Amino acid sequence: MGGRSQEKEVSLNSGRTVCDHLDTTRYVVVPLFQSHVGKLYVLPWHFLHRGKISDFEHRLDGEAEVITWDHLKEIVDFLYIAQHGRYAEDGRLQGLLEVLGIPYFGSKVLASAIGMDKIAQRAFLKIAGIDVPNTVVVQPDDIETFVPTIVTFPCVVKPAHEGSSLGVSIVHQANELKAALIKASNVTPRVKQPAIIEEYVIGMEFSCIVLTDFATKKLIPLPPSEIVVGKEAEFFDYEQKYMPGKAAKFTPARCTANQRTLIQETCVAVMRILDMCNIGRIDGFLTADNRVVIIDPNTFCGMDPASFVFLQAAEINMSNTQLINHLIETELYNYGMMSAAQQQFFNESTPTEKKLRVAVLMGGRSNEREISLVSGRNITYKLSPNKYDVIPMFLSSKLELYKMNQRLLVRNKTSEIEAELQESEKIPWSLLPQHVDFVFLGLHGGEGENGCVQGMLESIGLPYNGSSVLASALCMDKFKTNQFLREYGLTVPEGMLVTRDEWNVKQLSILKCGYPRVVKPHDDGCSMFVQKVHDEAELCRAVEAIFAAGKSHALIEECIRGIELTVGVIGNKKPRALPPSMALATGGVLSIEEKFLPGAGENQTPAPLPPEVTLLVQKAMEEAYRALGCKGYVRIDCFYQPAELSPTGAERVIILEVNTLPGMTPATCIFHQAAEVGLRPMDFVDLIVQLGLEEHAPQLLMKKPDMLIEALSWRPAASSDVQNKQA
Repeated sequence: MGGRSQEKEVSLNSGRTVCDHLDTTRYVVVPLFQSHVGKLYVLPWHFLHRGKISDFEHRLDGEAEVITWDHLKEIVDFLYIAQHGRYAEDGRLQGLLEVLGIPYFGSKVLASAIGMDKIAQRAFLKIAGIDVPNTVVVQPDDIETFVPTIVTFPCVVKPAHEGSSLGVSIVHQANELKAALIKASNVTPRVKQPAIIEEYVIGMEFSCIVLTDFATKKLIPLPPSEIVVGKEAEFFDYEQKYMPGKAAKFTPARCTANQRTLIQETCVAVMRILDMCNIGRIDGFLTADNRVVIIDPNTFCGMDPASFVFLQAAEINMSNTQLINHLIETELYNYGMMSAAQQQFFNESTPTEKKLRVAVLMGGRSNEREISLVSGRNITYKLSPNKYDVIPMFLSSKLELYKMNQRLLVRNKTSEIEAELQESEKIPWSLLPQHVDFVFLGLHGGEGENGCVQGMLESIGLPYNGSSVLASALCMDKFKTNQFLREYGLTVPEGMLVTRDEWNVKQLSILKCGYPRVVKPHDDGCSMFVQKVHDEAELCRAVEAIFAAGKSHALIEECIRGIELTVGVIGNKKPRALPPSMALATGGVLSIEEKFLPGAGENQTPAPLPPEVTLLVQKAMEEAYRALGCKGYVRIDCFYQPAELSPTGAERVIILEVNTLPGMTPATCIFHQAAEVGLRPMDFVDLIVQLGLEEHAPQLLMKKPDMLIEALSWRPAASSDVQNKQA
């Protein structure tokens, strides 16, 4: 994973997914990371779930084993390529592995090279009678003098050798064309490449995955997905692809059965023409006159948990793990590395003891429901199948419960799931104890985090993760939480809570509060409607936006200068703060994109603080946790303010907010922090269940969680010691 291409962040996501789903009873997993300069490392596990490569790349030389390609054969038997784009998907890496004699995943050298060259692709497809867009190729040296006499607008401009929609523009008129060509030609730094001017195709956009049956060698097209981009975007760009809740992916595509068959047959033909093997992702359009126009065949596809490959595999009842194992087994058979006897051994079921039935709740009706879907899906995958019988459940906008099958679980948006809910899968709250023994709340915000669902579960006698009713309800009210913590002697921002009526009556006096200020709802999370304002006009717009969204209150707080931190705390009776992360916001306030879009945000874990400051921060977090009566785990956002910035002249830790059900997405901060003290994500999720059982149903407890917490009482003594303990 990683690599030198512009798609290295997407590659980290893909590699993480593969590692998370590989069956460790079959395989010994060796995560390998290539840096942006080409250096190769065995990636330490505590870096695997970071949200951005820059979070850990600077630590690799001190904490990771450096290896060379020549020594790779001594380390691995088979290489799963989870890199994307230039240098990895274009035949170069495949050629290297052929020379070294290392079996690898995916198409071989020629098909890979053609697969990343849109000019060559289209030539071969056109020769074979496949419809492709009309195309004009502009070489880098010809951009300045290019005259668009044969170009029809609108048109699409894209690089000839990139993926993930990098460098792509929709051009509506001639005076926009030159800038788009320059952007496409220069999208990879220090590498100029041809730009393509492409016919703007109108129709249903689709993506179709094609697999290989390793026993028969037959190509198997999966049900294609229809892509509908959000109104804020002109095409299926990077954000639409990877930001939770953006583009809709209707699977199967909303067309006739005959049209789906036509798409599938065309995509299988494309695979054969380009000699692609094992897997391919073929993108294109179905036009109104029933033509299938192919725009981009890909020899690899992204392996994000909600990507096309998992959406479509779910339609034929393949789980993520089954799909990844199938891809590997296909190659092992092709290389003669797996016999029929081994396959039979792998497929034999082993009797197990009775497992704890765990429902994972996700969805809801808060502004954070899309993040909840990603968290819930990730929790479902991280709960050990050897220990738990995991039952994913969706909480609808009416707060009703539905069991989810695999095809719903991998959906990209909650609205897609809601549209397909079946009455037969509905579970009344009162009957939930007949189906499950424990409820893992993957919900965020609203009734899922404010004590309502907790109250329901208490009433029907089901144990759950996290804090009880009072702490949950209190922590969802940022203003009351701050009042409460101030009473306990902890430092919180100065602020005022403004109702709609007060705003209408006292607006002029409120606007004289002094600037800059931070404006936010008092009962929402995930950076929803949070703004840093610098004058009266900005404050007015920010407050009005909160009220326009249906909120009854707006919280106006002082803007703190200092180091922004986020800190996980785990435990019941003896809480322990994890190593803090330093959040780096580009716009003054950490945005939802910086939190959840691959490669958009940056967190440094552990935060680059002196050991004594780290201890000060952790102590304050533990005090707040105990004061509020939190249980299980939380994430607390705060600022460390050194003496020179503090109005008191003394250093301070200022608590911003307490999240009782923090995000559990694959690259969330709390996983980074747990990894620093030796807890892999699956172990961390398991610990959360054990803490929930200890608090809410001790009779079901499987182990002593506080013994684990004691063992993880990580405290830095000196910077050199910290690095040794991390290693």
